[in-house]
Amino acid sequence: MTRHFPRRTFLSLLATASTATLFRGAVRAAPAKTAGWPGYRDAVVIDSLGGPGVYGSDDFAPLGADALADVRASGLTAVNLTVSGVGSYALDYDRSIRNLAHWSSEVAAHPDVLVDVRTVADVAAAKRTGRLGLIYGFQDATPLGEDLERVDTFWNLGVRVFQLTYNRRNLVGDGCMESGNAGLSEFGRRLITRLNARRALLDLSHAGERTTLEAIDASRQPVAISHTGCAAIAPHPRNKTDAELRKVAEHGGYVGIYLMPYLRTQGQPMAEDVLRHLQHALDICGEDHVGVGTDGTISPVAVTPEFRRKFAEEVNERKRLGIGAPGEDANVYTFIPDLNVSNRFELLAELLSARHYTSAQTAKVLGGNFLRLLREVWGA
Repeated sequence: MTRHFPRRTFLSLLATASTATLFRGAVRAAPAKTAGWPGYRDAVVIDSLGGPGVYGSDDFAPLGADALADVRASGLTAVNLTVSGVGSYALDYDRSIRNLAHWSSEVAAHPDVLVDVRTVADVAAAKRTGRLGLIYGFQDATPLGEDLERVDTFWNLGVRVFQLTYNRRNLVGDGCMESGNAGLSEFGRRLITRLNARRALLDLSHAGERTTLEAIDASRQPVAISHTGCAAIAPHPRNKTDAELRKVAEHGGYVGIYLMPYLRTQGQPMAEDVLRHLQHALDICGEDHVGVGTDGTISPVAVTPEFRRKFAEEVNERKRLGIGAPGEDANVYTFIPDLNVSNRFELLAELLSARHYTSAQTAKVLGGNFLRLLREVWGA
């Protein structure tokens, strides 16, 4: 497998998108036209953390025509969609219930575009019918409070992915922003046992290093790190060390590389940075354990003055709440400019193919590896 990306190839692929597409202005651009990776139409393509909608839109806003068109254009089969609140034991239970109700109403309103996913068979149905499967997931354990019975409550409402921590310490264990790195609590161990019994997927994104390693050992089933980067390339608390990556793979799990600022220690990451992290993760974990969890919306971001204002406000609010991460900067966006199109997975497939990854390897990264994990954990 070639380890160096030819710059001319990279530029020729990116030339398919206009400058307006790379840093989107107020005028909406069409999805990038590409020569196409031959296997894309037939591949199961799963974003292990993302979702439909327009970045910065009001909470619980219905999906508009443009957002639905972007879903259709994306080529995605399914997405792990966050329905939990994060960071607040006082508010996150109610927030999560309301989020679930909102997305259930969106599925009901757009049955030709969206479908709930609760089993692997539902993923297959989404692919067969050309719809986007929504896999409901949590990004914090705060909605559970101190009540493990709530695992069953949320499972019955369709939640299938449970993340333990979100940056900070909670009752389960330490997040990646806690300097104490104290690991799992006894409550956290009981929660993992409960999740295993339910055959729910355990997500260790945002978890501290010790929490991550201890949770892998505590789980009887393989786990996911749905959206992260590689600390060996960009040392940052949100990125995982080689020891964490290797252990996830050794236990049969999955690592999704995100499209976030933390792919670099400074400056705006680009597609080439995503490829560097994917390549490193594949080197450490092997080709059966790596994919993509964008941590963003399917719809591309229009970089307008209003977007810049809202983005700066969000960065400042995250800092105020203590849930932000080092390096969050109003001038470094939480998307990849040269992948700022709805069919970004198709562009990634082309870029991987240009690096001489085989069709089988590319299909695994696009979604095959996450589907394999769902099959092993869910069982159906």
